[in-house]
Amino acid sequence: MTSRIRLSGLSVRGLLSHFGTTPFLNTVSLTSVRGLKRWDEPPTYDPIDLPLSERRLATLEKQPVYPFGVRAMKEAKELEVIRGPERVNNRLLYDQYGVITLCGGFLRPGHIDMIRNTINRQMNFTKAFAVWRIDPPYKPITKKGQGKRMGKGKGAIDHYVTPVKAGRILFEVGGTIDFKEVEPLLQEVCYKLPVDAIPVSKAIFTKIEAKIDAKAAANINPFNLRRVIDYNMHGSDVYIGKYDKQHYGDYI
Repeated sequence: MTSRIRLSGLSVRGLLSHFGTTPFLNTVSLTSVRGLKRWDEPPTYDPIDLPLSERRLATLEKQPVYPFGVRAMKEAKELEVIRGPERVNNRLLYDQYGVITLCGGFLRPGHIDMIRNTINRQMNFTKAFAVWRIDPPYKPITKKGQGKRMGKGKGAIDHYVTPVKAGRILFEVGGTIDFKEVEPLLQEVCYKLPVDAIPVSKAIFTKIEAKIDAKAAANINPFNLRRVIDYNMHGSDVYIGKYDKQHYGDYI
């Protein structure tokens, strides 16, 4: 009884000194936060209006279809169709994800079928879609038979290809999916292509453009390649080609 009276007269500091540095707490009233998670708010997506049958990559013809009586014409190699940057199909129309080339090249029908099979077999089209951004093969490539001698005219048409330039969007994917879900699939396609390519999103496009602008703004050297070529410094016209005068060394 005396101890109870003695404790009732103590202050809070006295109680702490009496029971030690740690006071008695009512642990029943405390809420446990050990298993609680704070996740990021999921992004919102627009609903997909395409029917389920049109969300897959369509099969492209391996060669153009000519009218009856029209013979297929042979063409020269024409490497200018793969030189320089792409001026038209270089943006994402759906503002989501896709694959963009870093250099020029020719896509054979086998490469196009590889893209179609990889995407159509592994992507969940109940919440996603994929569309082509390239044309079917239309440029003829000739080849002579095995063991034929040189000369005696141009060889017969062997197959058709699709020329692409640097910065060309090959195909796009989108829907109610995140970029981390489709990036491994797009990267698998890039590894199998005959040209250098990377998977991109709208945010990656913005970062690439900002990096290029920052690099150009940070250049303090007035004698860059563009100035050397334009002013023909040290007789540079002897060493450079006509494509260097167009692209200033940015593209092969």
